[in-house]
Amino acid sequence: MKLCMIGTGYVGLVSGVCFADLGNDVICVDKNISKINQLKKSIIPIYEPGLDELVKKNYKAGRLKFSTNLAESVQKSEIIFICVGTPTIKNKYEADLSQVISVAKEISINIKSFKIIINKSTVPVMTGDKLEKIISKKVKKKLFSVVSNPEFLREGEAIRDFIYPDRVVIGTSNKKSNKKLKNLYLPLISKGAKYINTSRRAAELIKYASNAFLATKITFINELANLCEKLNINIEDVSIGMGTDKRIGGRFLRAGPAYGGSCFPKDTRALVATAKKTKTSLSIINTVINSNEKRSELLLKRINYILKNKIKNKKITFLGVTFKANTDDMRESPCLKMIPYLSKKGARIKYYDPTGRKNEFEKLKNVKFKHTIKEACEMSDLIIIHTEWNEFKLIDLKKVVKKKNFIVYDMRNIYSPEKIKKQNIKYFGIGR
Repeated sequence: MKLCMIGTGYVGLVSGVCFADLGNDVICVDKNISKINQLKKSIIPIYEPGLDELVKKNYKAGRLKFSTNLAESVQKSEIIFICVGTPTIKNKYEADLSQVISVAKEISINIKSFKIIINKSTVPVMTGDKLEKIISKKVKKKLFSVVSNPEFLREGEAIRDFIYPDRVVIGTSNKKSNKKLKNLYLPLISKGAKYINTSRRAAELIKYASNAFLATKITFINELANLCEKLNINIEDVSIGMGTDKRIGGRFLRAGPAYGGSCFPKDTRALVATAKKTKTSLSIINTVINSNEKRSELLLKRINYILKNKIKNKKITFLGVTFKANTDDMRESPCLKMIPYLSKKGARIKYYDPTGRKNEFEKLKNVKFKHTIKEACEMSDLIIIHTEWNEFKLIDLKKVVKKKNFIVYDMRNIYSPEKIKKQNIKYFGIGR
């Protein structure tokens, strides 16, 4: 099939490349000329394991193309995916739909034959209704169908999530569109994905509801971790004991810093904003948001406790700064609150991340990026494991720190407390 992916961010690029790998002809469109030129050279703007190989393979095979010409790309394609950003409006809970609406308007003036227009961006309920209204001002309704097809890709595991999804959700009442999209996703359905055809509004809500529930699980286990620290209980034991129950499940029950990234923070806020418009109370989700926002403050209090309130001139190392491992995404990463606070208090901070230097810290006093774990850890007073990259799990801490007395604050619980303490290293974990 001939597909057009509008937006070459995380969702658009990963989905477009994977569709091409399934044998479809895919045009990835973006107005950013520099980004498109880079992609044509197989230079990938995001960090996602395995993505660069798939881009090279499918671009060489001619199944994958990159373009800045939206009009031409729409006209050449049968199915158009809208994959642009929907960030939170500044100082509000609402999702910013300006990019989605702008794309819809541009699509509407370039429809000459029947098109399936799929909103893959995460959007509030009834956004599809809005897009249909916009497009119908320029195009007869028989020439297009607006569909909701939410994505469920995890950063760092996106390719696997695309190829082996739990479900494919298609929000449409249009039989023609449903049949065509079922054929598009047939290779994934044949591997066990459940195909769910529902209403457009339900599909939109499924995405928000899913993310809100997962955010709730993370917040729940983090709050329990706070209690475990007071009662001298290992949160890992509690997580295993809970997660073994099939009704609960073990995924997203790992205590750690606040949840971050491009999805959970903005999607929980947008869900609350949607509910507010209908005068519906979502008290649980509101509590989750508030608890998560306070999480970094609690961890900073713990750092103050660990350092006995003597932060000034302390050498502090952050290992990992992205919101999770296997991604370069810094959006809403907990360290964006922690590092500026510690810097302001006079700490001397070094950080290392496998995805490189971060612009977010460039202007901060006494905050330096180091190219190796060894450089970052050497002579530090406190090592903070902020992100659970695999390469951090087997570090010989005494060898890289080169200091007799130092402290490890393991925010991801990647180390065994017993083994660390046997090395005479002072250790703190989360919920331990």
